[in-house]
Amino acid sequence: MAHHELLDKATFDRWRAQAAILERDAHGDKVLQLSNGLILKLFRDKGFFSRGHWLPLSARFARNARALIARHIPTVRIQCLYRLPWSGHCAVLYEPLPGTMLRDLGNKGELTPPVARQLGEFIARLHQQGVMFRSLHLGNILLGDNGELGLIDIADMRCRPWPLNRWQRARNFAHFFRYADNAWALSPAMAADITQAYFACTPSPASLRAAVTALLQKHQKKAHNG
Repeated sequence: MAHHELLDKATFDRWRAQAAILERDAHGDKVLQLSNGLILKLFRDKGFFSRGHWLPLSARFARNARALIARHIPTVRIQCLYRLPWSGHCAVLYEPLPGTMLRDLGNKGELTPPVARQLGEFIARLHQQGVMFRSLHLGNILLGDNGELGLIDIADMRCRPWPLNRWQRARNFAHFFRYADNAWALSPAMAADITQAYFACTPSPASLRAAVTALLQKHQKKAHNG
């Protein structure tokens, strides 16, 4: 298991006092941007019998970052892992990935067809390199300052040493089209550009094409009715 440093309450309180709170929920702070620009992401300990007890979410996050970097996929750079026993949390400190979330581009009407095609090629690359990112949505994909696409919020991911099979690929597209972040930001034409670019650059059996086409048609129908 990855080594976690102890983060005491006094130090955390000092950091928090000078931090920007980027995300919080009913249980408290989730993501802080510290005064030095680094991001502190907190995960709740969900109990002894939870999956997180055996491999804390902070360790999974760090493991996934290493796996993506090994595949030359842009992502965050881990600085340190922490445990906060006084609050029942673990945490990861990382250097953020510079860029703009595709969700924000969509909100501003700047999610262009070339970016949509780039996204389709990027998803194909993830699948070919064995990356199953269940939280694949426009809020977790960044267009980097260097023009490359990258991933953030990467705890909910598995990286295999072989390409995803057709069932896993179809399931990942089902997740992608189901997310509300994507539903309102992706026009039917943009969604079609993504899938066409995907199929243009990766081997795709007819059954996978049929499954993804059905998902695309469902998304287009929802967009038309919505």
